[in-house]
Amino acid sequence: MEFIAIKNTLFTILAFSFIAFVYAENSMLSTMPSYAIVDTGVKDFYSNHAIIAKPKTGEAFYGQDAHYQINVPKYTDNGDDTITDNVTGLMWQKNMGEKITFNDAFKYAKKLKLGGYSDWRVPTIKELYSLIQFTGSVRGQRAIKPFIDTRYFNQPLGDGRKGEREIDAQTWSSTEYVARTMGNDKTVFGVNFVDGRIKGYPKFHPRRRQANKMYFRFVRGNKAYGKNNFVDNKDGTVTDVATGLMWQKEDSRRGMVWQQGLQYAENLKLAGFDDWRLPNAKELQSIVDYTRSPQTHGTAAINSIFKVSKLNAPRGKNQFPYYWTSTTHLDGRNLYDSAVYIAFGAALGRMHGRIMDVHGAGAQRSDPKSGDANHYPRYFGPQGDLQRVYNYVRCVRSVH
Repeated sequence: MEFIAIKNTLFTILAFSFIAFVYAENSMLSTMPSYAIVDTGVKDFYSNHAIIAKPKTGEAFYGQDAHYQINVPKYTDNGDDTITDNVTGLMWQKNMGEKITFNDAFKYAKKLKLGGYSDWRVPTIKELYSLIQFTGSVRGQRAIKPFIDTRYFNQPLGDGRKGEREIDAQTWSSTEYVARTMGNDKTVFGVNFVDGRIKGYPKFHPRRRQANKMYFRFVRGNKAYGKNNFVDNKDGTVTDVATGLMWQKEDSRRGMVWQQGLQYAENLKLAGFDDWRLPNAKELQSIVDYTRSPQTHGTAAINSIFKVSKLNAPRGKNQFPYYWTSTTHLDGRNLYDSAVYIAFGAALGRMHGRIMDVHGAGAQRSDPKSGDANHYPRYFGPQGDLQRVYNYVRCVRSVH
């Protein structure tokens, strides 16, 4: 009898321990962000022009992307032409087919049966951008290394036999620009995993008026991904419950070169916190509001809970800053010269002698990290991208 009593007691203890474990696991899962930002993959450190040794606290260039590792990318190849992203909970098509039109992509997704699933969709720009890795590199129009993990995902290049450049292999999202680019073009946002940018691309060929064709990579799962849940903390900060990130409500109110931006963020003390930093490219893109634009709302493409500086713009009203990220963009003659920025206002360029929104509010491009203020702004590249170099800053810190 005594043995049975001891046995029953042990069973009861084990049962309660198991229940407590399950409860703790479920509680932990329920508090995990629904919109987990995947790390950029960057592990190297850079100055304005070179790879450098890891800077220590207080040294020049401290606070850049590689200093802060967030959710390390982790994929599972399911062996059926699907890839699961274990951070975001999204499942992706491994291989993309031929380029198709925007409208045909939605029809294709509706009929697609892959991996035993039939609930595939065209990804939003935030879902699609979750796949970018800034370990890629490009030199102008020539590809070096794709900005996506090619161990899991195929990434074609532009077809030279059709007169395409190597970088002409953009992947479109389901996110249409609420305004127009290039004057009056209906526009779709896409990610170029060959040159490491988000741009708005014309939905139709401007002269032939035929529907343009792009690549698509279909997705399923976690329909909450990319949806923000902002809370104003009433202390100069805003928390996004969806991502687990806390943001500076007001921006820096002045432009600065990249190194100054890193230093500004590292030195910020706000709302009792001193662990502020310059956000990486994917963190900053997470707070873009793609339902807003200067053309349609007279505001930057960001939730009205945030305060945004306006620029003195003699050529037009409602111009807003570009914002630095901590991420170096490996592109150009010297791969280390530029850093990523997000255009929360119009992504301006000069075409045919006119300054216009060439890529859309919410575009991600890059600027030289440094430069003489007397030489900027200036215009660069085939779309005459406006380079400001003295960009603004909005700092971030991790809540979890």
